[in-house]
Amino acid sequence: MRGIQEVSFPSPVSGLIKPGNKPAAHRARLGIRETREFLRRGDSTVTELVSSALTAIGEVDPGLGAFVAVAGEAAVREAEAADRLIGTLGNAAWRDRPLLGVTLSVKDLIQTEQLPTRRGSLVANRRPVTDAPAVARLRSAGAIVVGKTTTSEYGWSASTVSRVTGPTRNPWAPGRSAGGSSGGSAAAVAAGLCTAALGTDGAGSIRIPAAFCGVVGYKPSFGRVPYVPPCADRLAHAGPLARSVADVAELMAVLAGPHPGDPDSAPGPGASLRGTAAALRIGWMEFPRTSAEIRKVTERAWPALAAQGHRVEFIDVPFDDPYPALVDILAAGAAAATAPADEDKHDPGRLRLVRYGRTVSGAALMRAEEARLALRTRLRSVMDRYDLLAMATVPVEPFSVGAIAPPWAEADELQWLAWTPATYPFNMTGQPALSVPVGLSPAGLPVGLQLVGPLGGDDLVLSTASGLEADLGLPMAPLVAT
Repeated sequence: MRGIQEVSFPSPVSGLIKPGNKPAAHRARLGIRETREFLRRGDSTVTELVSSALTAIGEVDPGLGAFVAVAGEAAVREAEAADRLIGTLGNAAWRDRPLLGVTLSVKDLIQTEQLPTRRGSLVANRRPVTDAPAVARLRSAGAIVVGKTTTSEYGWSASTVSRVTGPTRNPWAPGRSAGGSSGGSAAAVAAGLCTAALGTDGAGSIRIPAAFCGVVGYKPSFGRVPYVPPCADRLAHAGPLARSVADVAELMAVLAGPHPGDPDSAPGPGASLRGTAAALRIGWMEFPRTSAEIRKVTERAWPALAAQGHRVEFIDVPFDDPYPALVDILAAGAAAATAPADEDKHDPGRLRLVRYGRTVSGAALMRAEEARLALRTRLRSVMDRYDLLAMATVPVEPFSVGAIAPPWAEADELQWLAWTPATYPFNMTGQPALSVPVGLSPAGLPVGLQLVGPLGGDDLVLSTASGLEADLGLPMAPLVAT
């Protein structure tokens, strides 16, 4: 049993830290491969890496709001054990532990041994005695969990506005949203407070904050990573966030594979960066309300893809918007999971969704499932013609911190996800989808491009994204926002 030292930070302030107050010298901004080589050469110890990351969290996170709990002394003890292992085995220590010494954060929707799992709620506050399978696999591979990251209540919104901690701020611009609902995970990785993060994605919750925060966020094929306990709506995926596609691939190599606790989990390799075919067929789509600023940045990827030998062609969005079906499925699920008691403690926006869900009839829910089946059938036909689909991950720049959506969507209680029409369709189909940074807007904010593959086409998505990253990759978010 691991001990735990919880750390509570003040509410977010106007900036991450004051100019001139230099953050702790820490090395969590290293990638996985760099961390491995750093430790192998003896340039640092795992204890030093973990301690510096914890110090940086303490200095930066009060203005960021990425963490809801920090492992503290427990993480240091695990780091000391890792150093002893390296001292005994040398380079052989990485043979079965490819993530040895890598700092990891875990979204607060995911069960972690002895760390509280609040699920962004004032009602839920469990202390599980076991890790979720995805967390257990990462720990077994040597990763060290430094804390739990902020989420909206039960992950309901695509902006991380939490009644537990307050909103998560964007490391590039603290007056802007980090996205959600894995906003704490994306912000922590972008700010260099950990090397990688584990998030969840039920309608875009990994990819949206990845795009807003300028990191790589990956929703694998449905069932590729076990999700325990499973979600009855079969929309949610567990997946990694990191600062490079190579790191995402390394994490997927550990995460993937079946587990008896998830009946949808399937055998198969995690994902790799094996080379793509010389000339992929890529269908480029533009969704409604995509801003001129987003369009201009994402279009930088078109010639980069063509230069790699891929054939890119513009196509109309080849399916009807499945948003009405999504709302009924999500609302019915939220209603089923929420007891009438303690309603005053729930997020008001989510509570409105719950109340709507209580009105969704069995017939309406069946019609929504029929719409999902029609979408899956339609996308399978589309993927017979194209190897990949490409589009802006989200159509707008990060909006104001504290908002759950752009103003036009926030005004209608059932339109809270309608502003992100390129993400949720692929939760309904289960296809692999990744957001990779491709540039900065004129306002200096990150812009992500989404690549979508056929079900099971994880290698294709990752390897193509890796090529784009080499040409168009972003610098890291500044630790001191101006």
